[in-house]
Amino acid sequence: MMDTDRLRAAVEALLVTDPDLLDGGELTAMVAASSAVRSWLDAFEVRCARRSRELAAVGTAPPPESLLGTAGRRSGKDAATVTERDRVCGATHDFEDALANGAVSAGHLDALANATRRLDEGLRNEFFSHEDLLLEAAANSSVDSFERQCRDLSRHLVAARPGSDVDELEAQRARSCVKRWIDKTTGMHHTHLELDPVRDASLHSAIDAQIRRLRQHDGDARTPWAQLQVDAVIAATSGGPGAERVTEISVLVDHDTMVSGWHDHSICETEDGVALPVETVRRMCCDADILPIVLDGKGEALDVGRSQRTANRAQRRALRAMHRTCAHPDCTVAFSACDIHHIRWWGKHHGPTDIDNLLPVCDRHHHLIHEGDWSLTMTSDRIATWTRPDGTVHWTGTTIDRQPTRRRQPMKRQLART
Repeated sequence: MMDTDRLRAAVEALLVTDPDLLDGGELTAMVAASSAVRSWLDAFEVRCARRSRELAAVGTAPPPESLLGTAGRRSGKDAATVTERDRVCGATHDFEDALANGAVSAGHLDALANATRRLDEGLRNEFFSHEDLLLEAAANSSVDSFERQCRDLSRHLVAARPGSDVDELEAQRARSCVKRWIDKTTGMHHTHLELDPVRDASLHSAIDAQIRRLRQHDGDARTPWAQLQVDAVIAATSGGPGAERVTEISVLVDHDTMVSGWHDHSICETEDGVALPVETVRRMCCDADILPIVLDGKGEALDVGRSQRTANRAQRRALRAMHRTCAHPDCTVAFSACDIHHIRWWGKHHGPTDIDNLLPVCDRHHHLIHEGDWSLTMTSDRIATWTRPDGTVHWTGTTIDRQPTRRRQPMKRQLART
């Protein structure tokens, strides 16, 4: 529980502070204070929900959802979120204490809830057996980064469970479906696809190929990203230009797993980080449906191409093997939506188009570098440093967010980024 004096001091500071008059350092301090107070309130609300559930069981109080909806003025969705946090705290008391003292946020608990919601009891217990590593990661990660780490852990536990990975994929294929409906208010047509990881990767490989084709046209440089995605989906699914291209799926797998099966340092997943059964990957390789990219123990991929300005297909393939998203540490924009940035600029610094000089960066962070006076450097082992315009180092760490790791402790591979 947060120290009472610390909580009181944070509240008093917020009451007498005018954010409009703060400089950068003071603003950071006040946001940290408000976050600490908010975390304490979220933890208090979780305890209220728990007590409401206990009283509702004997008929002396409404259930938590009703209490939070009326007295708490919460929507049904928000009330359900609080009860999910109570479930998580029941499985890991250390996270409840960390929330109360401001070490983590409610968003970190929501990430745990989302990652474990569909796990059976055995896998859920195994997931929370990593509580110490999870808590360390949460205390040193943004909510978005921690949510990705939790998904990784959940997927690896499912894929690595003996005798379950192929069955799980087949069950996912059986649950795959297409739904279509029309919104009677807006007139907009909706198509919902629920797919297994392999068919989803195949679909989005075709869509990504269409996006790359469309972006080559000068006119499409002015097309909003959302509309470009729509055009790419239509072209990929309707036999439009370029649709005859054979779909290619990249799967990242370490050599020992490919040869001998799961071991303590296995990695076997799609380029978007979805774990796949080893046997399925072997079959797909035989059918030539996928391109396997073999990684070494550091997660480093091949170095290709040096003569052209634009990263070629092989280089993008290599970069995708190391980077799931934009290289900025707090960004979750997918690799397919990123530009390939030259660390040493092609025109200004005569930087080569080598893997050692290339990083995927989304439009927003690319703008920070080229127009916002931010500095980005990277060492030969892909340790990047982001520096603000005033010379302050914003972050230093590895840019690789995918590498072989211990099967029972996959969280460790993310801690190097924090």
